[in-house]
Amino acid sequence: MVLLIVLVSLLSCSAQLCQKQATHALSRQGRLSWIALSVLLLGFAMLLWLRVLQQVPVSQAYPMLSLNFIFVALAGRVLWRERLTLRQLAGTLLVVTGVALMASQL
Repeated sequence: MVLLIVLVSLLSCSAQLCQKQATHALSRQGRLSWIALSVLLLGFAMLLWLRVLQQVPVSQAYPMLSLNFIFVALAGRVLWRERLTLRQLAGTLLVVTGVALMASQL
């Protein structure tokens, strides 16, 4: 079940990255394509999330979606060379610790 939650998080993260990429698209068609892909990814993530919620209490599953913060920050760094501060890295480490604690309960 943990892997399914990670997959939901990755799909959601990918959708967010598509939205960011849409802001960089030079043409209207390019923006619409990125937005359409984002909506598709979010829809698929929602369907998988419903499957997760059938088997895992929301109080345990939802905090694990904080993986999105990690995935998006790292992708922003890699794809657009966005700066990560020491404070952001420390916060990310705290999130990873929290997610590990939550996952150990599943």
